[in-house]
Amino acid sequence: MDHADARADVLILGGGLVGSALAVALDRHGLSAIVVDPADPAVMLAAGFDGRASAVASASHKMLDAIGVGAALHGRGCEIRQIRVSDGLAPGKLDFIPAADDAALGTMYENRLLRRALYDAAVAAERVDLRMQTRATAIVRDADGVRATLSSGVTVRADLLVAAEGRNSPTRDAAGIRVARWQYDHAAIIGAFHHERSHENVAFEIFYPGGPFALLPLPDDDTGHRSAIVWTVAADQAAGMLKLGDRGFLAEAEKRMGGFLGALSHPAPRASYPLGFHHAARVTDTRMVLVGDAAHGIHPIAGQGVNLGYRDVAALVEVLVEGRRLGLEAGDAQLLKRYEAWRSLDTFMVAAATDTLTRLFGIPGKTASAVRRFGISAVDRLPPLKDRFMAEARGESGDLPRLLRGTMA
Repeated sequence: MDHADARADVLILGGGLVGSALAVALDRHGLSAIVVDPADPAVMLAAGFDGRASAVASASHKMLDAIGVGAALHGRGCEIRQIRVSDGLAPGKLDFIPAADDAALGTMYENRLLRRALYDAAVAAERVDLRMQTRATAIVRDADGVRATLSSGVTVRADLLVAAEGRNSPTRDAAGIRVARWQYDHAAIIGAFHHERSHENVAFEIFYPGGPFALLPLPDDDTGHRSAIVWTVAADQAAGMLKLGDRGFLAEAEKRMGGFLGALSHPAPRASYPLGFHHAARVTDTRMVLVGDAAHGIHPIAGQGVNLGYRDVAALVEVLVEGRRLGLEAGDAQLLKRYEAWRSLDTFMVAAATDTLTRLFGIPGKTASAVRRFGISAVDRLPPLKDRFMAEARGESGDLPRLLRGTMA
């Protein structure tokens, strides 16, 4: 498309993992999108591994396959075939192991691979007008539609505005949508390293009084076996942990792991971010919807952040496609009402469950530890409960949009 004044069904602010997936999914269903993002693709798609990785639930993967992005990721991720939960390194653990013929619980991908696959798909899509290194400087939303002036000087029009800008969404704040939020007094250190023994496709969640220590399996590379790490530390310790040299960092990590994957080496760059929970009071406004972290953010303990965003995408696409069949334009209030009702309960339930888990495992002391171990072994002995947890991990709980079942909306 040329870069003169343009029109589309949907204007998406933010072309990250969620915004770009939405644009591609809309294109596959015959709806057009203009995507505006301030990032520079050269920086965003740089070849080096920055330590960031995501667990893509199997339902989210079905959507990526259905919209034609899965093929570019084929063989480049690491399936999570088992999740092992333990209270510190004490005996007594809870293993979530799907039946041999069941789908994996999820697949770990480096974020840069996901970004590249989605970016390439968006560039190639006929009905996606991707405008990088650009931002919206003024937006008007009213009964006639959405008009936005871009930093490039052009004006674009759409029936619906989607805010996919992440947790600090300026569009959400400008709309006066209140956000419930609380901070955990913790920060997550994220990164990756190599280890001597194979992880055998197991994700480990080890709970310590100071916070959970999660190891998520990555595919082997030329150097050997690797895992990504989400390490929760007290907020005041995060800066010190980042300053540690590689050897010091690996020594601390080995202590937390009790050596079960052998010697650690070759750490990827580390980053830290404060942990918090946020939940928008509503996810719609006049001709506007929120998706992904603009709408909700949870503790990364379960690696579910991006999957909640993909659930938003699948539900929104289905609502808009059904609306189109009924002759309704994308910004129609009835459609937004349906999206609001569909997503609000689901995101809140996932957020509340994650928050409860975090609080339960964050209580210090021997008694709390004993209660946790009792809880872990009780769940281990109750197959229906384990099956429910695994359905959650796969992203298959609740009223699933069609894309998450692998079929077009």
